[in-house]
Amino acid sequence: MNSKRQVNINGLTIGGDSPVRVESMLKISLDKREECIAQCERLLKCGCEMARAAFPDAKYADDLKYLVEHTKLAVMADIHFDPSLAILAMETGCKAIRINPGNMILERLNDVISTAKNLDAVIRIGANGGSVSQSQLNQAEGDRAKALFIAVCEQAELLLRNDFTSMILSAKSSSVNECVKANILISERYPEFPMHIGLTEAGPGDGGIVKGTACISQLLSRGIGDTLRVSLTDEPEREVRVGYEILKALELRTRGVNLISCPTCGRRRADVMRLVKIVEPMLANLPDGVSVAVMGCEVNGPKEAGHAKYGIAGTPKGAVLFREGKVFGEYAFDELEDILPKFFASTESL
Repeated sequence: MNSKRQVNINGLTIGGDSPVRVESMLKISLDKREECIAQCERLLKCGCEMARAAFPDAKYADDLKYLVEHTKLAVMADIHFDPSLAILAMETGCKAIRINPGNMILERLNDVISTAKNLDAVIRIGANGGSVSQSQLNQAEGDRAKALFIAVCEQAELLLRNDFTSMILSAKSSSVNECVKANILISERYPEFPMHIGLTEAGPGDGGIVKGTACISQLLSRGIGDTLRVSLTDEPEREVRVGYEILKALELRTRGVNLISCPTCGRRRADVMRLVKIVEPMLANLPDGVSVAVMGCEVNGPKEAGHAKYGIAGTPKGAVLFREGKVFGEYAFDELEDILPKFFASTESL
């Protein structure tokens, strides 16, 4: 997005002219090696570009090393409280760590920074709503967003005093407004550094998706954010899919088909939800960015969705198919499952 600097994690570039990256976090303990690798494979398949892995104890060092060596996914070790774990993670071969200097012993952070320099590793720093200190709150006069900003500034200045610039900045909260305000302040203060964005605890289901989207979209629309995570109480694959849907809606990245469907009304001539369920399984092999429109009547039919590559408009008996605004024929519902694969596969008239 707007950041001037770019960091590189095992070939994955973040910041500068790179696209906004979509990441998640492994939700399995590192000692369950094959389960972790399987989850990484699923994440790769749905487009995830980096995954954080919790590294809470030195006993998992060999497991972290195994993960880094056996997945193509960029891995960032997530560490709290213990600087020695940050150093150990980098020594296992992990090229990125996430730390919160606010909950670490300051004297040991110089060793962390020195190790990152020697091993060419990236450090993501940042604060979250639960780690803001009372002194930072007092300095911010009770403004929690400003306190988050102050916390991140303290951390960034620590790294800069040590001549370390391979960093990603982050400020997270469970409050949308707090998170947005803090990130705006940080981006104004440090426009050159890549930023990771997202809520720290969006929650489950529709509510979590809406909260995460509300926060991330506001920031991206301002040009803020180089990598994102939609933190859901759900499988990590869903976090990635929602992340790409946000980027697709903002026309920042395209992954998968752009499915357009009307919300239906009393004018509808067909069961649009039924049509969508028939169509969705057939879209996986279409090129990224292709638009497919599923409409319920002639009002929302070929004319309104004429820009779509493929279109389906409901009729009382089934659906009219059209491609790039041109009608190809009308088919009954019981014909659609046979006709649609041919319709999507061919550029010729049916």
